[in-house]
Amino acid sequence: MKSVFLDYQTVSNGDLDPQPLQAVLPGIALYDDSDDRQILERVAGAEVVLVNKAIIDRAVMQAAPNLKLIALSATGSNNIDVRFAKERGVAVCNIRGYCTSSVAQHVWGCILTLTHHLREYSQLALDGSWVEGSSFTMLNHSIRELHGRHLGIVGWGELGSAVAKAGEAFGMRILVANRKGGGAKPGRLDLHALLRLADVVSLHCPLTDATRGMIGAAELAMMKPDALLINTARGALVDSAALAAALRAGSLGGAGIDVLAQEPPVDGDALLEPGVPNLLLTPHIAWAAKEARQRCLEEMAANIRDFFQGGQRGRVIL
Repeated sequence: MKSVFLDYQTVSNGDLDPQPLQAVLPGIALYDDSDDRQILERVAGAEVVLVNKAIIDRAVMQAAPNLKLIALSATGSNNIDVRFAKERGVAVCNIRGYCTSSVAQHVWGCILTLTHHLREYSQLALDGSWVEGSSFTMLNHSIRELHGRHLGIVGWGELGSAVAKAGEAFGMRILVANRKGGGAKPGRLDLHALLRLADVVSLHCPLTDATRGMIGAAELAMMKPDALLINTARGALVDSAALAAALRAGSLGGAGIDVLAQEPPVDGDALLEPGVPNLLLTPHIAWAAKEARQRCLEEMAANIRDFFQGGQRGRVIL
């Protein structure tokens, strides 16, 4: 059976053990990356295609008449033409819950770094300011306690609830948003009400027509001037230009952004421009702890094994 992983380097930097995949797919070809032409060549004759972010559209599936399964090394499936896959009888499966600890850890790294101004105080300690100061301490930047403040979660799934659990350990009060475009649930708040109350807002919802651009200039203006916005979900949930403007104007306390609408951002982004204050910007690595990435391979292998046994584990379409 021919099987290929089209963009293996998006999961492994040479630091993972591919044995779980090799055990279930003997002879699998692990390609670091594949451009459009290479994708068409490499899927020809393949029965199983493994992919993270490479595009598997109608043309690719038509080039792979033997294709039976597309196994994603991610939760999102927006890079797959799932409608055509269903028409072709091609199964699509994703993985879930593999990076919960890594993402929650990243979110809290951002919250604590921004709240305590760790970068700024480290700079003051290293650039001679502390040596030249007249006191044992420096109080240049305001530090706030998290205890008793409100943590707003937008997207109450496994990731959102894990972040909230850590927030409770800090003594924070948890607010949960109703699903955008869905009905109200008891104990939850509409997004705008949550934004007005929250001291920290963390996004964990999928990108859909209802959620695209859900945090724009109007929503940012509703937030407290010292509030933090954390986005480890999807870049297009947030209007980057509006966020950069709010940070420059000092109308928002800070932002921890791990995702942009275009990745990599070859066409630029307002958040990449120099001088945006109180911004932590990282290249989509919240999920990327080594343990999470190894778990990713193991979960993919479990999905593939289950498929061969007639199961529907991790199935995106049935």
